[in-house]
Amino acid sequence: MFNMNFDERIVIHTFSEQWQASPSATVWRKPLEREAKESGHTTSVVKYEAGASFKQHSHPYGEEILVLEGVFSDEHGDYPKGTYLRNPPGSKHSPFSKGGCVILVKLNQFDKRDLLEVRVNTNTTPWLKGQGGLEVMPLHNFEHEHVALVKWPAGEVFKPHKHFGGEEIFVLSGVFKDERGEYPQGTWLRNPHMSEHHPFVTQETIIWVKTGHLPVAL
Repeated sequence: MFNMNFDERIVIHTFSEQWQASPSATVWRKPLEREAKESGHTTSVVKYEAGASFKQHSHPYGEEILVLEGVFSDEHGDYPKGTYLRNPPGSKHSPFSKGGCVILVKLNQFDKRDLLEVRVNTNTTPWLKGQGGLEVMPLHNFEHEHVALVKWPAGEVFKPHKHFGGEEIFVLSGVFKDERGEYPQGTWLRNPHMSEHHPFVTQETIIWVKTGHLPVAL
């Protein structure tokens, strides 16, 4: 197990991590959290070399993907940088990439009732006005779980707040900040249930954020 204590705050600068081998010789990964080596709850940054493919596999409890670079593909379509995908529990596919790609992948973390297949091209989806100067692009909601992109204008300061059900962030551009530090592009953060922070930015910053999905301590 790796980073599976959800009461811990985790910060990983993924650009500084080394690529690790996968069962496919042309697919590489940087584990962020992992229940078991090749199964269970897993979050990773994954790189497909040009022409790489991965054998057909199923997603017992779903698969969530954000394409960070290049074009990710499977037998159902091609998904360019900025595409957000949700493959529901019980789905399966045979992924590949003709030109190479890098993706953020979350495996086996769906509620078993969350059966919606999602395909969002964030390059063409409009931003909505959020709190203060923020702009928000909702990607998925299921009961307590909310997933979105959030665009922070330069100089934006958000109010201090707590995270019921936790918060997970991947910094897509710019530098996200709070009272504990600075988190440049490529940083992955996981803040536990009822953690609190006071976030801000000094330059325009875009983050992928998921809230309400982590275990709630009784």
